Amino acid sequence: MADATPMVETEVLIVGAGPAGAGASALLATYGIDNIVINKRNNTAQEPRAHITNQRAVEVFRDLGLEGEVERFATPQEYLAEHVYATSLVGEELGRVKAWGNHPETQAAHQMASPTKLCDLTQDFWEPILLTAASGRGSRVRFNTDYVSHEQDADGVTVTLHDRLVGSTYQVRAKYLIGADGARSQIAEDIGLPMVGKMGLAASMNVVFEADLSHLVAHRPGVLYWLIQPAGGFSNNVLRMVRPWDKWLATYGFDMDDKPEDLTDEMCEEIVGNLIGDKDIPIKITDKSLWTINEMYAEELSKGRVFCMGDAIHRHPPNNGLGANTCIQDAYNLCWKLAMVLKGQAGEDLLKSYDPERMPVGKQIITRANQSLRELMPIYETLGAVPGASEEQIESTMAARKGANADAAAQRDALLKAVELTKYDFDAHGVEMNQRYESDAILPDGTEDPGFDRDPELYYQQSARPGAHVPHIWVTQDDRQVSTFDLCGHGEFSLLTGIGGEAWTEAAAAVESQLGVKVNVHVIGPGQDYEDIYGDWANAREVGESGALLVRPDHFIGWRAHEVSASATDDLVAAMKAILAR
Repeated sequence: MADATPMVETEVLIVGAGPAGAGASALLATYGIDNIVINKRNNTAQEPRAHITNQRAVEVFRDLGLEGEVERFATPQEYLAEHVYATSLVGEELGRVKAWGNHPETQAAHQMASPTKLCDLTQDFWEPILLTAASGRGSRVRFNTDYVSHEQDADGVTVTLHDRLVGSTYQVRAKYLIGADGARSQIAEDIGLPMVGKMGLAASMNVVFEADLSHLVAHRPGVLYWLIQPAGGFSNNVLRMVRPWDKWLATYGFDMDDKPEDLTDEMCEEIVGNLIGDKDIPIKITDKSLWTINEMYAEELSKGRVFCMGDAIHRHPPNNGLGANTCIQDAYNLCWKLAMVLKGQAGEDLLKSYDPERMPVGKQIITRANQSLRELMPIYETLGAVPGASEEQIESTMAARKGANADAAAQRDALLKAVELTKYDFDAHGVEMNQRYESDAILPDGTEDPGFDRDPELYYQQSARPGAHVPHIWVTQDDRQVSTFDLCGHGEFSLLTGIGGEAWTEAAAAVESQLGVKVNVHVIGPGQDYEDIYGDWANAREVGESGALLVRPDHFIGWRAHEVSASATDDLVAAMKAILAR
């Protein structure tokens, strides 16, 4: 029972301050929404768990005005270029792929897809960047605080919390509750979210250590060095760069039934030394932990006034580097909707669009990450590193590929194809960028969806259809380049049009007058505020010059008109009413 303390009130209570919760708090504070975010730990993450930060995630930081902080603390994209397969860091190389947008072809694709760059921002920087912004913009941040339970009614949610520092229990009354409380989410369990899949499919240990390995990697800079060791048998072993080139994380797979009783420094030093391949290199162990591989997602993401996001609703291995990126994008989808509902600008039914828009994304990343893990198997099989194989058998199979005979040639070809397949893990631009939403907050225009021209997992394909992310195009203003991305967002709707579409400005004014919602209109064309000097916007917009793209605050296109008409004002007002559930 709660102590006799005054009820704390807020508009949104967020449980969990990881990438999802911290992101939600920063976004809501930026949108002017009072919120409290709690964290059961006494600090932000001290371990560099999540790290790959893709363009869609950096775009959220950019919209928050925090891209400079990302660039300040992240390892840049070009340092992530080489994905190496080897027997150890000093041992024989078995293959490589260009990773994370560093192949010449994918470099161009990344540059054309977004004004941002993929990078490696570890979680121990993610969280402080977001929470510092959140608290500076008005969020109340509480550490050492446990979620206990909640009760919701027609008007709000009453949440019971426990303050670990003083041992007291108190209650918070919020209009909405966000459960961003991780892969063991108590809130998701409390509201009965239906889960599909399994937890604990395999196990690994993480060992964070300091060592100067620059002489072993300077000629092949990368973030992941995948090590297949004859002595290790069938095991996923990785050296991951945390900071170039003196802070590292070793991942060592082990059997679920053979869990180490105690991760001693001596054991960790032995594992790290074997993976490096040179035990004379000084190392300093700074952290160690165990974790499991999961394959589970929620089929529903909310119940009433309670919404879950992040690892609470999608739980998967680190393959593809999708975890934190998807977490903050969950927040980006939900928070503008909460803000507009709380400000009286939208009906509560707008919030119902969160589930159908984000659940398919969660399902996709769970499927892709686990498939990527399974697609590593052909490499092991080709090299003989299969369950039950001895060290001598693996060494013999590895050596056999060097022979001048048909069997060796076939083995080499199989290894090349197996390594090439892992592009779906380490360079899957489409998985990162190709989200398409369908919900009542997306208004189809009746045209047929042409689908994708190339593999939608490997390649990003921009689109100006409702439900797609607004295309990034560089336009010019006063002799400087401006991305169409930056013409949108900031918690507001935007409308992009061209010469002949001046009537949309009047239509936007009518929306603000009738609905109290601002729509920022940007005219692109010769002699306008923004000029399409290269003609790239004309090729990307998919509507006529006088037509319009209505872009939601999360940069997804909610509606479009192919041409202006005499009913432009009525059309735009009707579209906004439909999207906002008014």
